[in-house]
Amino acid sequence: MTTYEILLLLDPEQAEARQDDIVARTRELVEKSGGAWQSHDAWGRRRLAYPIAHKEEGVYHLVVFDAEAETLGEISRVLKIDDAVLRHLPTRHIAGSRTSAPRDEAAAVSAGSVAGEAGDARPENPRPPAETTQPQTAVSEDAEPEYAGPDEQADEQPGEAGSVAGEAGVARPENPGEEE
Repeated sequence: MTTYEILLLLDPEQAEARQDDIVARTRELVEKSGGAWQSHDAWGRRRLAYPIAHKEEGVYHLVVFDAEAETLGEISRVLKIDDAVLRHLPTRHIAGSRTSAPRDEAAAVSAGSVAGEAGDARPENPRPPAETTQPQTAVSEDAEPEYAGPDEQADEQPGEAGSVAGEAGVARPENPGEEE
């Protein structure tokens, strides 16, 4: 037997009882074929990146179970027929992978950063102040910078880009093909 997981995207306009019925039917198919149900994690209602069947949101459920390949095919066939299932994605489950909703960790991190501002806890990677995010170039008062910044390079002619002689203050001939 192989461990599989199916991420279900269900119609948000369906009643919660109907959504639970779809998950229960999937569990019944697994157990009837001799498989073992491991877990069901309801991720809840999420906004979709693009509309599916004119729906802007969907309700996600992640189910993990042990079954044969034929059982997975039958579950997939049944889910394709059901109008309340907008999408489903069956994959092999990787042992030790998490089954919690992906945004739950982001919410916990943002809550931790708010607590860090209050003095309770510090976030792992605090964001530097706005002044330090801009690139700083130290230039001595008596010397020219050794490199041209992005703005200076955009103003140069195509043949002059990256020319060390021009930037270091060494004179160049007006026409590179002519010799002095």
